[in-house]
Amino acid sequence: MADDEKTLVEILEEHTPIDISKYINYVSAPQAGAIATFFGTTRDTFEGKQVVELRYEAYVPMAIKCMRSICSSARSTWNLHSVSVAHRLGPVPVGETSVFIAVSSVHRADALEACKFVIDEVKASVPIWKKEVYSNGEVWKENSEFLERRLGKDGNDNGVKEVGKVHKHERKSCCGSKVKVKDESSADINPSNGVGERN
Repeated sequence: MADDEKTLVEILEEHTPIDISKYINYVSAPQAGAIATFFGTTRDTFEGKQVVELRYEAYVPMAIKCMRSICSSARSTWNLHSVSVAHRLGPVPVGETSVFIAVSSVHRADALEACKFVIDEVKASVPIWKKEVYSNGEVWKENSEFLERRLGKDGNDNGVKEVGKVHKHERKSCCGSKVKVKDESSADINPSNGVGERN
């Protein structure tokens, strides 16, 4: 089985919950002694503000391409069996999962390290945008990984340490920097039409 046949990447349409068991079953195999997972869920507060939901938009073809590239990069660094990544678009209420990653390998170290790498790279470089909706307003947010990557590329030392195997991937983003529109006024600027497609 080719490497790309052991990788499942999907961007889910609005109001489509992530079927966790589908992605875990995809990476399960008799030879896989470890499966590492990451659930990204909407929490109810941020810096003292009550969060109602998160809303995600994406440039879907590029997001899928970037996530496949990230999975390929992880596979070239760690000894992995299978990788699956799913990300929702549209509203994701408090307590629901917006992103899910499952990685299987013979040994746990490879699965754990690769899983962390994949979510960090997704947050730093994939063209998926997040809006936090509060009880008293809303704002587009930049992920901290994206901000750290941008500062690092500008040559400013922001105190982020690069260690271990991940070091060689830190500067190799599949998609360059994510473009972020600052929410300076009450008008929203949509980075895409938010249309999801399943791959």
